[in-house]
Amino acid sequence: MNQRKRIVILGTGFAAISLVKKIDLTAYEVMIVSPRNHFLFTPLLPSTTVGTVEFRSIIEPVRKTRKGIEYMQGSCRSVDTERRTITCEGVDSGVEFTMEYHHLVIAVGAWNNTFNVPGVREHARFLKEVTDARVIREQVISCLERADIPGISMEERNRLLHFVVVGGGPTGIEFAAELHDLIEEDLGRSYPHLKGEVKISLFEAMNTILNSFDGNLRRYTAEHFKRQGIELRVGTPVQEVLDGGLKLKNGEMIPAGLIVWSTGYGPTGLAQSLPFDKDRSGRILVDECLRVPAHPEIYALGDCSNIAGNAVPQTAQLAMQQGKYLAKALNAIHDGESPKPFKFNNLGMLAYVGESKALADIPKANIRWRGLITYIFWRSAYFTRLIGFKNKVLVLFDWIKTAVFGRDLSKF
Repeated sequence: MNQRKRIVILGTGFAAISLVKKIDLTAYEVMIVSPRNHFLFTPLLPSTTVGTVEFRSIIEPVRKTRKGIEYMQGSCRSVDTERRTITCEGVDSGVEFTMEYHHLVIAVGAWNNTFNVPGVREHARFLKEVTDARVIREQVISCLERADIPGISMEERNRLLHFVVVGGGPTGIEFAAELHDLIEEDLGRSYPHLKGEVKISLFEAMNTILNSFDGNLRRYTAEHFKRQGIELRVGTPVQEVLDGGLKLKNGEMIPAGLIVWSTGYGPTGLAQSLPFDKDRSGRILVDECLRVPAHPEIYALGDCSNIAGNAVPQTAQLAMQQGKYLAKALNAIHDGESPKPFKFNNLGMLAYVGESKALADIPKANIRWRGLITYIFWRSAYFTRLIGFKNKVLVLFDWIKTAVFGRDLSKF
C-alpha cells in the first residue's frame, strides 16, 4: 500500500458517488467495489418503465465518475476487521480476491422487502434497478400484445390488461402514475382495440398512502387517482403472490398481468452477515460521525445504516448528504482536524402523481404544493440533481421526444 491511505468503498449508489466526488485524491487512494458498474439516478427510474425517459439517460459509468479512482466489479463476501481486509468475488468471473483497506465505507444500499409474503420473488416484479425497469417495460408491452390477439378469451384478456402495484410509497405511486400516462396518451395510437380496457390497481397494507407526506397531499393524491380511474385500496394486505394474480388476506383473488412489488427495503445479505450492531430492521448502527462504534475505521452510509439514537430515513437525499459529509470529514482527518457530527438537512419530498401533476412537501419552507406548477418544480429539481452534463442533455431530450412523438412501445 502506498503513502496515500486506501479507502475501499462498497457500492455505487448516491452515498458512494457523492463521497467519490468530494474526497481529496491527493490524500486518499479510492477503490470502489460493487456488482453494479454504474451510478443510477433512481428518482427517475419509474419514468423508464414506460419509455418517458430511456434507461441509459439516467445511468453514469462508475469509471467515468472521477479521474484517479479505481473500480472493480465484484461483490464483497466478508470483512476481516482484524487484518483490515475484505474478500470479494468477481461478478462474471467468479474469481475470489482480497483487498486491504485503511478506511472501509459500506454503502451497499438495501434489498426489496417482501415481508416474507410467499411468491413475491417468483411472480412479482421489483423496481430498484435498470434491469427491473426493463423487465417491467417488456412485460407491459407483452401483456398489451397478447391481449390484442383475436380469439383470446375475455377472462384472459381482462387479466392481461390488469396492472397491479403493491405498496403506496413514492415509488409505487409514481409507477402507477407513469403507467396511467402511457395508457391515456399512447395506447390509442398503437392499440386502438384496447382503449378503455386497461385497469390499474394499487394495494397498500396500511390505511394510507405516501405515509411520509402531509395529510392534505395524501388526500389530494387519493382523489386524483380516483379521477384518473386508478383503483386505490388501502388497508388491504397481500397474503400470497401467485402466477397470474394476487391472493389478499381477506381471501379475495385478484387476477393480474403484471404485479409490481414496491413495499420498502430490507437489509442486503452482506449487511445481515456483518458482526456489527443493528437496529430492528437490520440496518447497521453508526455513531454521529457515521462510524461503526467498535471499528472507527469502518463507516456505513445510506440505506444500509442508521444513526444510533437519531433515526434517519432511507432516501436519496440523505445518502447524498452523508456521502458529501464523509468526504469532508475524511479530508479534515487527513489535515489533523476533528470532524463535526453529521446533521441531516431534510429538504422535503417530491412525487409525481400523473397527468403532469406532482406533490412537493417541504416542511422547513412550509411548502405543501400540488398540481401543474409543482410538476414543473419536480422536473426542475430532478434535472438539476442529475450527475453529469451528458445525463442532463439526454433526459431533457427524452422529455421533449416523448412530448412530440409519444412513447416507444417496441419490444426487443
